Formats: sequence, structure tokens, C-alpha cells
Amino acid sequence: MSNYQFDFNLFDNFPDMYFVVDCSGKIIKTNKSAETLLASELKKEDNFFDMIELCDRSHTDKLFAETKSSNLSKSINTRLFINRKYLDVNVTFVPFLNSQSDRYIIVARDISEEKQKEIELTRFFNIAENSVNPIQITDLNGRMIYVNRAFINASGYTKEELLGKNPRIFGSGKLPTSFWDKMWATISSGKVWVGEVENRKKNGEPFYTQLLISPIIDKENNVTGYFAIHRDLSEKRTFERQLIHSQKMESIGTLAAGIAHEVGNPLASISALVQVAQRSTKEPLVIEKLSLVKNQITRISKIIRDLVDFSRPSNYELKFTDINKVLIEAMEITKVGTKAKDITFEAELSEMLPNLPLIADQIQQVFLNILLNAVDAISEKKVKNKEKISIKSSVENDFVIITFSDTGPGISDDNLNKIFEPFFTTKKEGKGTGLGLWVSYGIVKSFQGEIKVSSKLGKGTTFTIKLPIHNQ
Repeated sequence: MSNYQFDFNLFDNFPDMYFVVDCSGKIIKTNKSAETLLASELKKEDNFFDMIELCDRSHTDKLFAETKSSNLSKSINTRLFINRKYLDVNVTFVPFLNSQSDRYIIVARDISEEKQKEIELTRFFNIAENSVNPIQITDLNGRMIYVNRAFINASGYTKEELLGKNPRIFGSGKLPTSFWDKMWATISSGKVWVGEVENRKKNGEPFYTQLLISPIIDKENNVTGYFAIHRDLSEKRTFERQLIHSQKMESIGTLAAGIAHEVGNPLASISALVQVAQRSTKEPLVIEKLSLVKNQITRISKIIRDLVDFSRPSNYELKFTDINKVLIEAMEITKVGTKAKDITFEAELSEMLPNLPLIADQIQQVFLNILLNAVDAISEKKVKNKEKISIKSSVENDFVIITFSDTGPGISDDNLNKIFEPFFTTKKEGKGTGLGLWVSYGIVKSFQGEIKVSSKLGKGTTFTIKLPIHNQ
């Protein structure tokens, strides 16, 4: 028995496959692992390289040649065609210690399980990385060790700013400690936790999500980390606010109709009595006071008319209306006012707008309310510089979009949430009833449209109206 044969018997109990080959790759001897696996396939004087996957043969031949010339080991991951199927292996070419020998050892280690895990890991990574839902993985201490692209986009932070940090860096601080204590108790015990949270983006904006946290369990059933996935609830929250607002406006409309009825009749009687009193006296002081009373009655009557306009269906007939024409008329009416003389009006009106089934007088009332409010807001600025009101109309999908933007002082966030509520106004006392935008909201809704407002203090305000083209 030669030295290489004797030494090679040492490898019989190794799980990896060992082959002794000559300089051409012809198999001289195998260990028991190789014999067991290749018993039905292996024939005497077979060439090892005939089992290599065809696409890798050229490269493995090259590595084997390098081993022979350099007397150094070389490795490659490839596949062997065995028993009519492919086996993922790591192949290492090892020269004998005796450099004069023309024999070489080839070690083939089965990496099928590792390869499968690698494929599964790659598959998971691609799914996680390309998911529209923000995903994060943390270690046992809660430090983030992975975040996907959606998480980066949603939070506004870079990956470098997030990795190694605790998720509390974007917490809103609004949830009590007991809330998080319960969460930690649940996931630490190996259970899944689900809850709704409010986070803060890097720019300070709120980010509402439904958060699911699942423990990552190893083979010994130990928790090694935590997997968290967020489902964006921003649209849901917006829809809920809109629904609550619509319900509130509907309730207010019902209340307004009752108020208008109960107040309107007595007010008409008072107005008639004042007129009788005015005709029955010649006292200057009495005439002056009665005139003041009549002015206040007129103001109350205007408020009641606005309440009625909002709360009851219109008796007017819908007619196809040229939106651009109504916008131009509203702009020309607004420009006549003395407060508007130093304001530049700009109109960018699309010629592609279809005529919509509307009530021209009512939609013009909406436009006028917004424009006059913009003029009033600009006039209240202490420092004025090239003040401007811009009007734009366009078509997007199945909607006509109209925007009114001004360079006024803007509206605070607190007031912005109440802008369409009745009797709410930011104007000085006696300068407005606070019903204009409320009535405008009702008119737009009656046409199945939407009206929204966005504003920043010191930057101005923009009103956006969406009217459906296929109005039923």
C-alpha cells in the first residue's frame, strides 16, 4: 500500500467526499462518503471533471491547473451531476505534500442546505427590500440592525442615521410608558404584538401606522431579535377625519335649519315694527338708534339666509357651466374693491376644461368668498411687497381642479382645522360672520366635489377645489 493510500484512509470517517486523482483528473481512490454517494454512478478510472456542471468545467479546469502549477489549494462553488440530479458542493483542489507526486486530493463538501438557506435569505431580502410597507429588524436591546427602503422613505432618515439606533428616535412621545411596557412584555415572551402608533418623521410630520412586531426565534426556541412591519394609516386617519367632519357638518346643517326657522319669524316681526317706528317718529336721536337696530337686523337676516342656503337643497336647476368664465367674472368683481388695488391677479386657466353641470351663481359665490378672503388677508399684512393672488384651473383624471393661492400672512395649524366651521373667523369683530367658507363648503359638497385648504404662516394660503367631471 503506497503512502498516499495509507494516509488517505484517515479520511474515511469524514462527512465530506474525498477523491484522489491523477494530473488529468482521473479518480484513483475515494473515501467512504464518496463511495456511498457515488456507488451506483462511479466507475473505475472515471474522470472527476465529468461530474462538474458543464457551465463550470472550463473554470474548474483552470483552477486545477493553477493548483498543479503553484502547488497551492484552490476552491470553487459548483454543482456535481450525481444520481441524475445536481448536488451543490464546494470543491477544493489540494496538492500532495510531496511536490514530486502526480496525485491530488479533491474535497467536495455538500453545501445544498447552505445554498438553500442562501436562496431563502436572498428571497426574503428582496421581498423585504421591495415591500411598500416599512420594515425594521432590531436586536434584543431594541437597536435597529436592518431597515428597508420603504422605512427610510417614510421616516425621512438615512440608513446610517437609523442603524444602531433605538426606534424611539422617531417616537412622538404621545403614548404612555405602560403602552410600551406591555409591548415589550408580549414580544419578550415570544408572542406577536400588534398596535397603532404615532411616530414623527425627521421633519416633524406625524406618521400613523399599525405596527406588528414578531420575535425572531432560533433553533433552540430562544428570541434573538425582533421583526417589525408598519402599515401606513395616514389615509385611514384622513378618511376618518373627513367622515367625522362630514357628520358634524350634517348635524350643524340640521341645527341651522331649526335656528333659521325659529329666529327668522320673530326677526321679521321685529323688522316690521322697526319700520313702523321709523315712520312714526321725527326725533333725530330715535331715528338714529332705530337705524342702528335696522342695520343689525339686516346683518342677522344675512346670517339666517346663509344658514338656510347651507341647510336646504337648492331649488335652482343644474346647467352646464363654463368654469373659466365664472372664474374670470369672480376675479373681475374682486379686483373692483378698494382693498385689491395693490394686489396683482394672475390666472392660468386650462382650455381643456369641460363644462360642468353646476349652478353658476352658487359656484361663483364660492369663488368670490375665497377671493375676498384672500384680499382681506393680504390687506391685514403690516409689510406688503408685490402681493399676488393666483388662480389656476386644470383637468386631472376625472376631476376639474381649481386652486386659489395668495401671498397673505397664512393660517396657523390650530385655525386651519376649524376654517370650514360655522361662525369661525380670523377677521376682527364685525368684519365677517364666519359663514362664507362654511356655506362654500356646503355648495361644493352639493356638487359631489371637495374643497381643501393648505397654509403656512408667513407663506400664504392655497384653497383647492375638485369637481367631478362625470357629475351624477
